[in-house]
Amino acid sequence: RAYRQKLAEKLRRRELPLGARYHVFVDPPGPKIGNGGSTLHVLQCLEDLYGDKWTSFIVLLIHSGGYSQRLPNASALGKIFTALPFGDPIYQMLELKLAMYIDFPSHMKPGILITCSDDIELYSTGLTETVTFDKPGFTALAHPSDLTVGTTHGVFVLDPSGFSGKGGLEYMSCHHFLHKPDVETMRQCGAVCLRGNTSQLSSSGDHSDSEMDSECVYTDSIFYMDHSVAKQLLTFYKQMGTLCCEIDAYGDFLQALGPGATQDYTKNTSNVTKEESRLVEVRQKLYSLLKGTALNVIVLNNSKFYHIGTTQEYLFHFTSDSKLKFELDLLPVAFSTFSDKAKTLDQSASIIQSILEPGCFIGPGSIIEYSRIGPEVSVGKNSIISGSHISLKVDVPSNCFLSSLSVKINDQVKYVSMVFSVEDDLKKSVKLLSDIHSLQFFGVSLLECLGLWGVKVSDQLFSSENTRLGLWTARIFPVCSTLSESVTMSLKMLNSVQHMSAYKLNGFKLLSVEEMLTYKDVEDMLKFRKQIYDEICLQRRKEKSDL
Repeated sequence: RAYRQKLAEKLRRRELPLGARYHVFVDPPGPKIGNGGSTLHVLQCLEDLYGDKWTSFIVLLIHSGGYSQRLPNASALGKIFTALPFGDPIYQMLELKLAMYIDFPSHMKPGILITCSDDIELYSTGLTETVTFDKPGFTALAHPSDLTVGTTHGVFVLDPSGFSGKGGLEYMSCHHFLHKPDVETMRQCGAVCLRGNTSQLSSSGDHSDSEMDSECVYTDSIFYMDHSVAKQLLTFYKQMGTLCCEIDAYGDFLQALGPGATQDYTKNTSNVTKEESRLVEVRQKLYSLLKGTALNVIVLNNSKFYHIGTTQEYLFHFTSDSKLKFELDLLPVAFSTFSDKAKTLDQSASIIQSILEPGCFIGPGSIIEYSRIGPEVSVGKNSIISGSHISLKVDVPSNCFLSSLSVKINDQVKYVSMVFSVEDDLKKSVKLLSDIHSLQFFGVSLLECLGLWGVKVSDQLFSSENTRLGLWTARIFPVCSTLSESVTMSLKMLNSVQHMSAYKLNGFKLLSVEEMLTYKDVEDMLKFRKQIYDEICLQRRKEKSDL
């Protein structure tokens, strides 16, 4: 519902192309099915809506679900609506995606182009070079990357014959696809190339430093499949009935392709978050279905793939002198108001659709989005503040992550603010209550923090029904009646941990981040953003009339 509301609002403001059809499809109820399962489900939804006509469509499929545990300010409204520090009004990831891919449809046969919502692909090609998706089977974009980047992405093993590595763009066939391989596997399989003379595949022998510097692999980003493949996959989905395991669109579709593919990967579950009993069987069926299908690769030699899926990546790309900041001309202040009387605003800070009142201070390398910062507020360096109203005199420490949500409990709108260190691991969990001392909150054992807050360790401490005991499921954040009160409470909790002084949470209903997302009130959160939007517009009109 949140996604549909956001889309309707953007279309009403004419911030999106009006000629396209937009759909939001939700995974079927039941176990998680991964982005591969979601892809299959979308094909089913398209057929249900349009009958056979769907096979004549050009479809951009953006996977934008997931909990976003590594960038929790995107958890409530989705990564695809992550705000970017440019545009007037500001761009979100959705508009950037559509702008980046604007030339593709006119050079694409009917089919499905699949992408994620937390990556950015920038490239340049020659004037006469065009990215074209018109070949049967699968076609993927490939970007030159360091070997370390290859260990966390898909890597293409390219056919070296006829591959120069020069020019902006080359069309290649892929021998086979490696999913998050280690460096040794990349070398053994012949995936490592030398920059500048890329056709010369590097051997696995000794390397001097200068040779090591010039090594690269070609990594994945978005990929396309034609409708004959899409129809095969839809038939497979119908035959399976209900999926009861997570399928990865990259790992489980692409590893089956190319002449060098083997089914060894079907039994490798090291990259899987939760191993289901049927995963190997489903992978083997997919391998049998897709084996022999071509994997075409469009090698973009002058390109860069950026991932903005973690707090560290978010801070780095938006606030440091990153290449992305330079290439997209990201602004220190985007669609925001702040008075000349605001104290020094460091150029490395990033202010996005926010109101900074006179007298506040924002430290270097911090990001403020969709927030109102009061006159006596000081924010340290490398912090993230999202959807918050900080009204009282307070010092927000450095490396602080603060994000506020509206929640609806018993038909009443309330507010909860989560606070962590930008380095805290919200994905980490333990199975036993006796192990929660190993969980860290702002560098301090969670067990110590609970003692300072007067929170009892019991089975009721965590919202998760199974054995996922971690910061994501810990019921530690107080429910408050106003937004600014919830921010104040959470900052006091953090202050008690930093100064090792007790701050009891007695009498408050406490929620985990997991529960905050269950109870989230999207309408109220969007209303707060709209208030900020309207106030900024009003302020600008006033400034214009004063001139």
